Amino acid sequence: MRTIALGHVLFAIGLAGIGLLSLASGDFAYTWQPVPGWVIWRHGLAYASGILMLGAGMGMLVKPASRLSALVMTIYLSTWVLLLQAPRVAQAPANVGMWLGLSESMALFCGGWILYLSLAGSEHNLPKFLADPRLPRYLFGGVCVVLGISHFVYLDITAGMVPAWLPDRTGFAYLTGAGHLGAGLAILFGVLPRLGATLEAGMISSFVLLLHAPSVFSQPASRLQWTMLFVASAIAGAAWVVAGSLRASSWGWAAGRVQEPLKAETGR
Repeated sequence: MRTIALGHVLFAIGLAGIGLLSLASGDFAYTWQPVPGWVIWRHGLAYASGILMLGAGMGMLVKPASRLSALVMTIYLSTWVLLLQAPRVAQAPANVGMWLGLSESMALFCGGWILYLSLAGSEHNLPKFLADPRLPRYLFGGVCVVLGISHFVYLDITAGMVPAWLPDRTGFAYLTGAGHLGAGLAILFGVLPRLGATLEAGMISSFVLLLHAPSVFSQPASRLQWTMLFVASAIAGAAWVVAGSLRASSWGWAAGRVQEPLKAETGR
């Protein structure tokens, strides 16, 4: 259960950090919260969003409030998917960038969904299909596929984000794109799903350490760099939560195997 516990902490801190930035700036999180400028009371809503995310993020780290906080955060993240990102995809379905934004929000939503199930255990009143962790896992697998495709479509941009001290930056862009694709297909088709999800979580965590943390260190006054760090940390946390939810799977073939229900104890 240590895997879910690690994801729990990263997920909570990353989302709380986004909330803190909203409170400090009076604005939403760039393209991750693409709230149109014409929305009434947009400035006040940004502060409300910051309060909710900071409160629920910190609440997830306090055992008596963790279950409710995870539920509140998951419901809020569903609005990112349904109200902010899905309409953009509907308007430009051939634009991979729109799908990328939807997928990153979906990754956070799936992480929150599985985390809530792990905290609530059997003590919830959810419909059967919402209480089954396989659905958010499959959605997360689809997310990984889109992330992989985006690396190839935006190869130059991806290569430009690879740290300059690494050799063959284009090669790393191809490699990480293939890694996302492989992990997504592993989860979707049940071929080495636990290994695929774990490697995906490790890869995203490496992005946090090798890319986003140094960028914040070099530009400490940049809200964009801090936002990217917190978003990446939260997505890494979501990936570790997904990997932890596959603990009942073998490290090999698991197609068609029914997973045991998530327990309430997360090892924290």
